[in-house]
Amino acid sequence: MIGDPAVIVRRERPADADAVREVHRAAFRPPDGAADAEVVEARLVDELREDAGFLPHLSLVAVDGGRVVGHVIATRGWVEPPGAPALGLGPVGVLPAAQGRGTGTVLVHALLAVAEAADERLVVLLGAPAYYGRFGFVPASELGVRPPDPAWGEHFQARRLGRFDACGTFRYAAPFTRL
Repeated sequence: MIGDPAVIVRRERPADADAVREVHRAAFRPPDGAADAEVVEARLVDELREDAGFLPHLSLVAVDGGRVVGHVIATRGWVEPPGAPALGLGPVGVLPAAQGRGTGTVLVHALLAVAEAADERLVVLLGAPAYYGRFGFVPASELGVRPPDPAWGEHFQARRLGRFDACGTFRYAAPFTRL
C-alpha cells in the first residue's frame, strides 16, 4: 500500500507556513544539529514563496489528523536556450515520525499529477536516482537537459509530462542560486 490512508494531500495555505517550515527543519536537520540550527531547505521554501517562480498550486502539504506532516514544492524554471518553461521539484520534506509510511511518495505523485493537469511539460530535480526512478525520472541528460552544475551527474533527473523537445541548461528559480 502506498501512503497512510489517514493522510490528506492538499494545496498549501498561507496559515501552513510555520508548520511547513518546521517540517523541513525536522526533516533536514543534521542528526547532531541543534534544534535551532539553520536548515537551508526551510529557508529556501520561505524564499521560494516570495519569488516570481512560485506557483501556489504546486506547493502541497500532507496533513494527518489536522497536523502538517509533509510538504513538496515545484517552482518555475527554464531550459536555456531557448527559454522553455519547466519545473524544478524540491524540496520534499516529511516529519521524521511520519517517514517510512509513504507520505513522501504520495506527495510526489500528487505534485506530478497537478503539474500534468496544469499542462506542464517537464519536471527536473536533484535527488537519489533509486528513489526518484520509481516516479519515472531519468537522468536529465537523456532528455537533452543539462544541470546548472555538471558535477550533479546522474542525480540531476527529469521527467517529461508532455511533449518537450527543448535542449539546454536548466535554470532554477532565483532562490536556488543563493544556496
